[in-house]
Amino acid sequence: MLEFDEFNSPEWGLMSQVSRPSRYCGSEWRPGAKISWDDANLKICLAFPDVYETGMSYYGFQIIEPLIHSLKGNYLADRAYCPWPDMAGLMLSHGMTLSTIEHKRPVKDFDVLAFTLPHETSYTNILSMLRLSGAEVFSNSRNDDSPIVIAGGYGAYNPDVMRKFIDAFCVGEAEAILPALLPAIEGTKGLPRAKRLEAMSKIPGVYVPSCHNAGNVIHRQYSSDMFTLHSMIVPSVNIVHDRAAVELFRGCGRGCRFCQAGMVNRPVRERPENEASESILDIIASTGWEDAGLLSLASCDYSGIETLIDGLAPELNQRRAKLSLPSLRMDGFSVGLAEKLEGLRSKHGGITFAPEAGTQRLRDVINKGITEDMIVSCLKEIYSRGWERVKLYFMMGLPTETDEDIDAIANISYMALKLGRSMGRKRVTVSVSVSGFVPKAHTPFQWERQNSIDELREKGRRVKSLIHDRALSVAYHEPEQTFLEGVLSRGDVRTCDVIFRAWEMGACFDSWTEHFNLQRWLDAFEYCGIDPYEYLRERNEDEILAWDFIHTGVSREFLLRERHKAYSGELTPDCRVSCSACGVGCKR
Repeated sequence: MLEFDEFNSPEWGLMSQVSRPSRYCGSEWRPGAKISWDDANLKICLAFPDVYETGMSYYGFQIIEPLIHSLKGNYLADRAYCPWPDMAGLMLSHGMTLSTIEHKRPVKDFDVLAFTLPHETSYTNILSMLRLSGAEVFSNSRNDDSPIVIAGGYGAYNPDVMRKFIDAFCVGEAEAILPALLPAIEGTKGLPRAKRLEAMSKIPGVYVPSCHNAGNVIHRQYSSDMFTLHSMIVPSVNIVHDRAAVELFRGCGRGCRFCQAGMVNRPVRERPENEASESILDIIASTGWEDAGLLSLASCDYSGIETLIDGLAPELNQRRAKLSLPSLRMDGFSVGLAEKLEGLRSKHGGITFAPEAGTQRLRDVINKGITEDMIVSCLKEIYSRGWERVKLYFMMGLPTETDEDIDAIANISYMALKLGRSMGRKRVTVSVSVSGFVPKAHTPFQWERQNSIDELREKGRRVKSLIHDRALSVAYHEPEQTFLEGVLSRGDVRTCDVIFRAWEMGACFDSWTEHFNLQRWLDAFEYCGIDPYEYLRERNEDEILAWDFIHTGVSREFLLRERHKAYSGELTPDCRVSCSACGVGCKR
């Protein structure tokens, strides 16, 4: 991210003053040759608003860079990450600007600065990266020579929260939008900025706030084909997910009513088995990674998962490589898959499940689709196969939740522990993680009220107070951070001013507990004359929502039906088994 021309340059001296200097030195291994800076017709900087080891674990970046290089037009793509506060401070005091990882070029020299919006608590990091790059923070202050600042990701589904800082939002998938958007940007080089943005606004799925007419709908774009990787960039340092990876499928048919990703990524699109197998083996062969992950929202639902794993097993064993799935359902089939995966390892590790709610009633409310019997049967199965470490994920603050539902989290956890001991697993441990529910845009629960900080803290403490066994540990997510996530996830254009004010007061890396300071945000809301709790209230079903002009394909009528079914405890089957008429219009 920083350009060091000589080992005795002043920048090298700064490395001794920062934590993890390896974040900034590059030295990655990457497939293929770099595209020449001078020969490129359009230069795109892919910017991730978090530190290198987090951003390099983001699978989207691994896809988007080679995708851009594969397009006709001789486009160049490089990456930049957000410097940790110690480095950011030194950069500002020494007049240094943010540069990219590979080409070591200042970010401000790129034609396009493309941010990913992975989560709401990364928004102030975007402002920091803009300042460190020398670009104007506010879009209306940029001139014809400034980079075009675009953004995509989950944050783009409620874009007005960041509309004052971003020139254009990409609503949907890169494979569907970039092949049309990048030529439009290239073809308008030299024209006034307003004309360029106007041309971009005509691309399906692109929301340009300065050109948008009230009432116009932006339709999410998606591709029937997923970009296939045959190699990946290998970092020179350890990262969060340090492994080869292949995306098995996109979307999810389960229909959990709290899950934004499951709603906005419809329809389900699977990668063919032979393509998935070839991709993972090619990546391992070219990179030397010894760990591989099969990625999706619910990998156990991949139609060919068993034959894929069986086919990969001998090849992976030969390469001494391990394979993992990011998510398992609480059923016997998932446990069988986990057993197959453990066969590719030297010994049994831990196993993770997400019941989400403690009672059957509440699991039906959220359409989780698992029963008490399934949970017990699943636990018996994993203990009989040798596992001794179990991790369970739950949520608190869900719609219709009662004290009984909260107490049931502790009850299920104790049941899991006692069951393991009764089956002879003397060293069994159960760790429980509880996070606060955030009602996300474009979900059946987008109208719901979010619990206050005090309510969430009391519920977390209630669960912990019911646990009295050293083999059973409980941790709950900080309710202050859940509060901020909820406010920003359902914010509107007024929230831009709050984000800017909080950033001015030092807010940055708000997803990192050691840097999060709620008082900064409360002061920012007060300064802007905005009540943050207004964003957490229950919404009327006929109320116009800040994100209504974004259409994901899933209809408002479907979301309302699902909300009403939640309150009656009625389940909706997997859409791949029985179409629920969500509005996407997928071909089954």
